[in-house]
Amino acid sequence: MRAKIVYFALAAVLAVYFVLVGSRGVMLIEQGTVITVAFGLAVLVLPFIGAWFLYQTTKFARDANRLARELEAEGGLPIDELERTPGGRIDRDSADAVFAKRRSETERAPGDWRSWFRLAVAYHDARDTPRARKAMQRAIALHDGKAVRADAV
Repeated sequence: MRAKIVYFALAAVLAVYFVLVGSRGVMLIEQGTVITVAFGLAVLVLPFIGAWFLYQTTKFARDANRLARELEAEGGLPIDELERTPGGRIDRDSADAVFAKRRSETERAPGDWRSWFRLAVAYHDARDTPRARKAMQRAIALHDGKAVRADAV
């Protein structure tokens, strides 16, 4: 719950920032010189890029949570079998062992979104965020019946 509150607070701050940047872009355009109009148009692009990024991130998180709820209802969420350091951090060797197990599970069933979801969690636990995101995107695409590139992850 705390993560959701932080996310929505940061999204709200970002939205305010988009409005401020957009207003500066309009002010530059209103100056009327060639340079200020060019800068104003360039500045106006930034809020659109930021809004697109915020939308894509929100959609990804919503889709991943939807899959997690469905997998939990099936009783298929990965069990936390990771060893932890005294400080509570995940032990790297333990994460690598679980990752190898999840990878072999995914290789045996490459068309199963559940195995890709569990692989994404293993990537995340192994601190490989880019691959975790790609594996989760693949799980979402498989779940939703979308075409998946063969070279993904």
